[in-house]
Amino acid sequence: MNRIRVVQTLEKISKIGATANGMERIAYSEAERQAKQFVREQCEQLGMTVREDEAGNLIARKEGIDPSLPAVAVGSHLDTVYNGGKYDGTLGVIAGLEIVRMLAEEEINTLHPVELIAFACEESARFNASTLGSKAMTGFLDLDSLRSLKDKDDRSIQEVVAEQGLEFESMTNAARSKEDIKVFLELHIEQGSKLIDRNKTIGVVTGIAAPMRLSLTIDGKSSHSGTTGMKNRSDAFLAAAELSLIVEKAALAEEQYETVATVGVVDVLPGAMNVVPGKASLKIDIRSTNGESRKRVLAAIKQEIERVEQSRNVKVTIDWQTEEEPVMMDEMLVKKMATICENRRIPYSFLPSGAGHDSMYMAKRWPTALLFVPSVDGLSHHPDEFTEAGDIMTGIGVMKEAVLAYAIEVNNKSKRRKA
Repeated sequence: MNRIRVVQTLEKISKIGATANGMERIAYSEAERQAKQFVREQCEQLGMTVREDEAGNLIARKEGIDPSLPAVAVGSHLDTVYNGGKYDGTLGVIAGLEIVRMLAEEEINTLHPVELIAFACEESARFNASTLGSKAMTGFLDLDSLRSLKDKDDRSIQEVVAEQGLEFESMTNAARSKEDIKVFLELHIEQGSKLIDRNKTIGVVTGIAAPMRLSLTIDGKSSHSGTTGMKNRSDAFLAAAELSLIVEKAALAEEQYETVATVGVVDVLPGAMNVVPGKASLKIDIRSTNGESRKRVLAAIKQEIERVEQSRNVKVTIDWQTEEEPVMMDEMLVKKMATICENRRIPYSFLPSGAGHDSMYMAKRWPTALLFVPSVDGLSHHPDEFTEAGDIMTGIGVMKEAVLAYAIEVNNKSKRRKA
């Protein structure tokens, strides 16, 4: 493995979309397109065939001895959140690229084709909808649920994808048959601190905690802040604040299941210092690998809504609610990854993923494995996001061994010459 090359590739991609406040390579943006173009050029230099599907996923293929066999696919995403870091998603794409580079340098041929996939729109930052590329590839993309989506600049998803040369109505044509892929493997930063806390180098993910999301609107009554007595107010913001604490309390009650809940967006209107807020909205994210635990959090929130309405003299409406099912990784692949770590004497740990990944949808169609490498200080979705180069190389090494195991190495000219 070429450590310097991996670091240099990461730095080159990280210059695309870099700002003073972190990475801004949001989904279906010009910056994301440029990053995909860079990866495309690198893959074409390796003799891979490269295409972009109807959803904007970049798919590079190193042909196998038998092209009719299903591919061993490796990948992740290149889009980022606003003010994000340079490792999230990008690391998984670079890992796949480095594996193919090593196969070429070592003159390794495989029976099965090897694919590198850079998924489109994994992050929900732009449209409050995530994993669009992997949903499209696996046949789970629901266009009707996306039609009304707009970004913070009030631009529709239809308009945005059209600028990338894509047709919104054709995105579902990116679905692939079950026979196309043998296994899918993803390397990702942990985005938490469990590996570092446990002094482990590799996290073998057992399951992904899918999100349940809902949006609440609180209608109170705007009034003058100086003339309206405290007991006569219908303060929408204070009701929102109370509901936010209820969300926290409900999640803490489910701590044994590692269930978490977050109020990530709060909007307050009219937004004037001398006006009692008459309207507020909350966007809530609830995650767990235990579906029943997640439901209990939601039930606790809903139960408290009526009490808050009465005590605060407001009306609370659930505008929308989405729910995705937690997904478990393939048991045989999980065991294989653990065995590779044991044979290489790499400290590893089994753990769930609290964050969603493209693996979540790939696992619904093909056997899938997700590996984590440590995130320093547990940081992610932050400009200071960082993973040690040594840990990155260890992760790529484990991934390479898994790729060769499933793609089936048929010869190695370099080793034969040495022998």
